[in-house]
Amino acid sequence: QVQLVESGGGLVQPGGSLRLSCAASGSRFSISVMGWYRQGPGKQRDLVARITSDGSTNYADSVKGRFTISRDNAKNTVYLQMISLKPEDTAVYYCKAVFTTGREYWGQGTQVTVSS
Repeated sequence: QVQLVESGGGLVQPGGSLRLSCAASGSRFSISVMGWYRQGPGKQRDLVARITSDGSTNYADSVKGRFTISRDNAKNTVYLQMISLKPEDTAVYYCKAVFTTGREYWGQGTQVTVSS
């Protein structure tokens, strides 16, 4: 049974930083793409950043220059370093993993709140 476990969310002041982690387990197959999505109150779930197994990355325009995605393939873990956080970054952040089989799995979500 595949599980994605996220951690690192919380409450931070504007301008602050957080680092999210997501560890995948339970599959013998490799992960091709890992990504972070977020869903604010009353909004749809949108892509924040994604990274392929060879390290290629994509970012939403709203987070470019502030967020950095990285992964440790040996640990099946993806990270999202967030700096210069803004109130509009407040959302539930979800991790997604796409395996080489084509199946995809989601984490349970972690709340990030940016507020003074």
